[in-house]
Amino acid sequence: MRSLFWRILASFWLAITLVAGLSILLGHMLNQDNWILSRHPGLNTLASRWAQHYEQEGIGSAQRFLERRKQRFKVDVQVLNDAGDAVVPGTFPRRAADFEARQRNDQRRLPWRRLTEEYTSPTTGETYLLIYRIPHPELDAWHRESLLWPLSALGIALVVLTLFSLLVTLSITRPLSRLRGAVHDLGQTSYQQNSLARLAARRDEFGVLANDFNKMGARLQSLIGSQRQLLRDVSHELRSPLARLRIALALAERAEPEQRQALWPRLTRECDRLEDLISEILALARVDAEQALAEPVDLNALLGSVRKDAQLSAPDQEIRLEAAPGLTLQGWPTLVERAVDNLVRNALRFNPAGQPIEISASVDQDRVLVTVRDHGKGVAPEYLGQLGEPFFRAPGQEAAGHGLGLAIARRAAERHGGSLSLGNHPQGGFVARLEFPVTAVVGS
Repeated sequence: MRSLFWRILASFWLAITLVAGLSILLGHMLNQDNWILSRHPGLNTLASRWAQHYEQEGIGSAQRFLERRKQRFKVDVQVLNDAGDAVVPGTFPRRAADFEARQRNDQRRLPWRRLTEEYTSPTTGETYLLIYRIPHPELDAWHRESLLWPLSALGIALVVLTLFSLLVTLSITRPLSRLRGAVHDLGQTSYQQNSLARLAARRDEFGVLANDFNKMGARLQSLIGSQRQLLRDVSHELRSPLARLRIALALAERAEPEQRQALWPRLTRECDRLEDLISEILALARVDAEQALAEPVDLNALLGSVRKDAQLSAPDQEIRLEAAPGLTLQGWPTLVERAVDNLVRNALRFNPAGQPIEISASVDQDRVLVTVRDHGKGVAPEYLGQLGEPFFRAPGQEAAGHGLGLAIARRAAERHGGSLSLGNHPQGGFVARLEFPVTAVVGS
């Protein structure tokens, strides 16, 4: 964090320094004849005012104007016409003009700055060449005075920009520091969603990032919690078949050979139950671990395949399928097939003989609905809220099972950004409804 802080602050300071340096360099570049003529208070209006005096009031008035200018601004002026002759005597001493004429053979620096300006009178159309000679001390003094305000403004700008840079730097590094703390807490499994509440309330990129981080943290905590609960449930559920196996093995060791042969089917049955339980646990774990890319799923073909397999396993049951043509969604075919297959097999356990199992599929706006209904006794209303939790089975069930089929179906639906709703049908029986988004896939 500190490295980023100083990097950002140094970047702003470097930008400020470059701006200041370029401003000074530009000021030196502008210290040219045209810039001096347009900015110096003794020169910027001299040509037009002198021409006005000369053309309206004569040579005397023009000469007096030049002398007043020399007294006030220490500027010597010489005015020539098109032929190169002096229009007025001017204020430049003759001896000084001789010294300037000898300058070609003299390496000493002139004690004044020589500037020239052409001016054409808008009244008469005459063109005059005005030659200005400003002593270097006077020009330097004017430079210092003229640059005082820009330098003061630049100093104020540097202070303001420094404060602004500090505020901008802190506005970037402080949210990053909070996010860093949240990441650390998440890694230590001590993350609290309200730790980023103030940051999530912001309406900028950091607020969006904090909201996304909160969602990610909530999902990770939910997954960690579900995995812990799953481990507890698995350890509990595995104890029963293992205990029965140990009892059967102990009885087999002490039994006579004839009695031992009668115990082998029981041992085989308990092993099969244990294998089925482990298979369902692994299927439940694979739902959240699916890493393949989502792809288009032909729901009509998938439902037909599930119906065919279920019909082969239960030839005495009637399974009806009604699906709208051309049903597709974006997702994982294996998970969708496993969810529907578990619902159909769950219906087969409780559906009475002579009654059909009804499978229907349709589109409602942007969602695909898959419904599986049986004609069994249904489930008591007080247990409907717990259905779909791992290893939960409603009391009074006689059919074999481990309580994982509905949990797998629910996890598969949630993996797609959908849901599983369970309830009793108004006309009798139990109905399970899967809802899948057509295109949006969560967690892909």
